[in-house]
Amino acid sequence: MKDDPSSTLYAETINMFLSVYRHLRRCSRRMHAEGIGGRKVATLRHLRDEGPLTVGQIRNYLYVSDSSASELVARLQEKGYVQRTRSRQDNRVVVVSLTEEGKKVADRVPLDGVPLLRERLKNLPPERLAVIRDAMADISQILDLADDH
Repeated sequence: MKDDPSSTLYAETINMFLSVYRHLRRCSRRMHAEGIGGRKVATLRHLRDEGPLTVGQIRNYLYVSDSSASELVARLQEKGYVQRTRSRQDNRVVVVSLTEEGKKVADRVPLDGVPLLRERLKNLPPERLAVIRDAMADISQILDLADDH
């Protein structure tokens, strides 16, 4: 059984998955110790890099619901990291922009964990990204996560 290639492949695969999982948990704990979570960091960095965005654009970037995006923006505003204003073109649209304090936080908090993954994945060539997407789809199916997307 020790020399069975499928057993070795299984052990390598589960070890890699667990290494990624542990790393993401450590990163999350470090960010929370700084008083800010990964989604907030990702949002602040995205606003810093892409300029003012609508709540809908933030929702799309984070792959969350409208209400989750609105709540996140509200919490960032309470902390003084962002400001919300109404669009001049369409009063129904809320535009979110960084404050000076938000820029400082975006620059200060180390890029790691899921925010780092977001940044690096978007720079991969499409063929590599497709391989990762397919592997993640397999993992999602194995874990019965099909309805959680």
